[in-house]
Amino acid sequence: MCGQCFRWRENDDGSFSGIVRGKRLFVKQDGEKAEISGDVSEKFLREYFDLDADYDEYIARLSENETLKKACETSRGIRILRQEPFETLLSFIISQNNNIPRISGIISRFCEKFGEKTEENGFAFPTAERLRGIEAEDLAELRAGFRARYIADAVSKINSGEIIFEEIDALTLDLAREKLKTIVGVGDKVADCVLLFAFHKLDAFPKDVWIKRIMSENFPEGLPKCAEGIEGIAQQYLFDYYRNIESKTALKADNKQIPITE
Repeated sequence: MCGQCFRWRENDDGSFSGIVRGKRLFVKQDGEKAEISGDVSEKFLREYFDLDADYDEYIARLSENETLKKACETSRGIRILRQEPFETLLSFIISQNNNIPRISGIISRFCEKFGEKTEENGFAFPTAERLRGIEAEDLAELRAGFRARYIADAVSKINSGEIIFEEIDALTLDLAREKLKTIVGVGDKVADCVLLFAFHKLDAFPKDVWIKRIMSENFPEGLPKCAEGIEGIAQQYLFDYYRNIESKTALKADNKQIPITE
């Protein structure tokens, strides 16, 4: 999912499963098609996987630039998930200066400790209300480090009404970003991830260490005009292409794992 979410796992048969809004979903690739199943409505699936958006049109626009065209051709199956805002916010707070296996481990422990058990032997992501009054010290066993204080502040501000997701959704990108940044520990990167992956503000352009490197090497003056308004989609194609294609050899040689955020 290109760093968009952290609760999906690959199964032995090559399929993937994840818990979304308390329901387990399954996805399996079958040639050119993806089989999606779960105890949810078709409307839910179409919204979550953004199936009604015209990604062919997005790709055609981005392909006006040769670098973006190459990234799109390699990773054209990517879509921007429409995720639950609270889970997305806390997940990307946890993701700071972290790698994917560790992020997934912290989130898994978080859900097991505070989430409601689902019918499929899993755990839903806990709601803000369920976490009301939580302090950083209550999160010690998650091994989230400095991020525990940020999680506690986010929960507090949401439960107090200082942060209201419906209001965030209605704001412009710049105003929405500044509002989210009133949460301790939330900077531009985390805010833009939340705005892109939860609020579907496609002009949000999260910049982690990978994207900063890509921009420096390929777009030192910024993305081309063809990406205007869909910068977030361009980000995903670039992130996936460079991280999973061009960077594999270098990472293997260096025997190291670069954090996905900073």
